[in-house]
Amino acid sequence: MEIRKITKQDADSFWQLRLEGLQQSPTSFSSSHEEAMLLSHEQVLKRINEAEDNYILGCFDEAGELVGMAGFMRETSLKLKHKGFIWGVYVTQKARKQGIGRRLMEDIIRRAKELPGLMQISLSVTSSNLPAKRMYESLGFVTYGVESNALFVDGVLWDEDLMALQLL
Repeated sequence: MEIRKITKQDADSFWQLRLEGLQQSPTSFSSSHEEAMLLSHEQVLKRINEAEDNYILGCFDEAGELVGMAGFMRETSLKLKHKGFIWGVYVTQKARKQGIGRRLMEDIIRRAKELPGLMQISLSVTSSNLPAKRMYESLGFVTYGVESNALFVDGVLWDEDLMALQLL
């Protein structure tokens, strides 16, 4: 397995995996599959950054297939740039239970610790997604709040736990 930043050359693989995640796990993302399907190739390319503080990590298997991803973005405004957030964590069904999600998260945390002035990483996770919550907690993330009714998917309201990792 290789973990590296997704580049614009990976756009098609990235978008296929993103669409799969939105379709297979709709309660795990604030974006919807239906809305994502409307994006043009140019709009997808604009989502791919390779900066040290704004990127998407991908996990590629031995055959070079993208099987997992996680995004990171640092806040940019003066009063918020001490914080970053993780988004879009997804591992395809066939590659689960191999530690890929953990490896992606560990890599993001390692990279975040190298960013001058970054003090905190946050994320949100559907409250009922216990395996993901346990993994985040094992990495040091702590729940600091719950957003009730954060998502409305197929007529059902879902809460999200707000979690943060202090890097100090």
